[in-house]
Order: sequence, then structure tokens, then C-alpha cells
Amino acid sequence: MHNDIMKYFIGKVIKVNRGGPESRIGKLMDASEDHVALFTEDDGLVYYNTQHIKSFTDNMKGEMEFNIVVPNDIQYKKADNFYSLLESLKFQWVKINRGGPEKLEGVLSDVHPDYISLINKEEIVRLAMFHITNISYGLKIENAQDQKSNNQASKQSKQSNKQEVYRSSKSERQDVSQYEAEKKSYSDSKKSSQRVINYSQEEPLTLEEPYEEEVIMERADDEDVSLNELLSSMEKYLRKVSKKE
Repeated sequence: MHNDIMKYFIGKVIKVNRGGPESRIGKLMDASEDHVALFTEDDGLVYYNTQHIKSFTDNMKGEMEFNIVVPNDIQYKKADNFYSLLESLKFQWVKINRGGPEKLEGVLSDVHPDYISLINKEEIVRLAMFHITNISYGLKIENAQDQKSNNQASKQSKQSNKQEVYRSSKSERQDVSQYEAEKKSYSDSKKSSQRVINYSQEEPLTLEEPYEEEVIMERADDEDVSLNELLSSMEKYLRKVSKKE
């Protein structure tokens, strides 16, 4: 596919290839001598080797499904040719080809004119340059739906945090009120106890000494004392008491 034609569609949403695992819809970001940069929903920025692009489609009505808003100032790799692009991706985690038996991923460790080397765990894989259909290195942007969901989740989380803070603050206020009430009750009880202590330390109340009664009541020590004498003695006693009152 001639790069001059591709440059005309920079900034537009196109579909690369008609179908198969390497077909993608995305926004064309750049077109160079032998590769193009396509920003896709699922894989982020994908660099296509133009010798493997069989066709591309432009929807004149703009009805291709693409839910990503790509910032105008987004930073991505630019190179004059595909080999220089691979050189700039050395020592980064890359994905090569979207599907099929030659789908690979790993750290791009070396680039030669005829092949590249990838390290994945304990394996070193060498892939012929000709079989690289496309390559990506993990630059992605959340699509509009995911971003909306994340915003809603963030909003709900903030509301939940506010409610939790309010409940915590309310609980703390209740604890403080309860503490103040208990403190006041303790203080009142302490004051009451102090008053009792002070009262007990005062001089005891003295009662007036009782009248000394010199009442001589004759007690019958024997059986010969008459009842009249006893009544007479009691009468005398009662009269004395009534006079003093």
C-alpha cells in the first residue's frame, strides 16, 4: 500500500484489512515509508508493516465503531522506516502480530536486518523480519465506555467515603456527648460526696441536756405497799412534768 495514499487519511478512522486476526479498526496516527501507526480500542497503538496490508477501508459516513477520544498531544514512537521503529522499541515489552501461530510477546532484545530476538521467561525467540505483520508496545487509552464506568465507580466511591466520614463524625460526636455526660455525672457525684465529707467533718450537733428529774417514785419492795400510795406517787410525777412544760 503506497504511503502517500495512507498519509491522506491521517486523523481519520479506518479499517485495516477486511477480516481475519490482523484486521483492526482504529484512528490512523502516522504513515511512514513502510509502516503506519494505528490507534485501536483493544490493543492501543499498533504499528503495521505496510507490505502486509492488503486493504484499508474508510467509512465516508463516519459510522465505524470507535469509542476512544485520542488526545492531540499523545506521545508515541515515530520513525522513518520499520527497522528504525524496531530499534527504538528495544528492551521494551512488545506484542508481535495479533493472532495466528506467529503471535508472540516478550522483551525485544535485539534487532537485525533479517530477524529480531525476543526474550520471554527462559526462552529466546528469533523471528524473521518478513513475518512481522504488526507490533505494539502497550500504549493504551481507556475507551469512552470504560472511562464512563470508571468515573461512575469513582463517584460512587467518593459518595461512599463521604457517608463513611459522616457516620464516623456522627459517632465521634455521640461519643463526645456521652463522655461529657458521664464526666458531668461523675463531677456532680464527686461534689455531693465532698459535701457529705465536709458535713461529717463539722462539729457534731449538741442537744440540750435533758431536764434532771428528781422524781422519787417509791418502789414497792414488798407486798405490803398499797395501791393508793403508788397512784399518789405517779400523780405527783405527772404534775411536775406538766408544770415544767
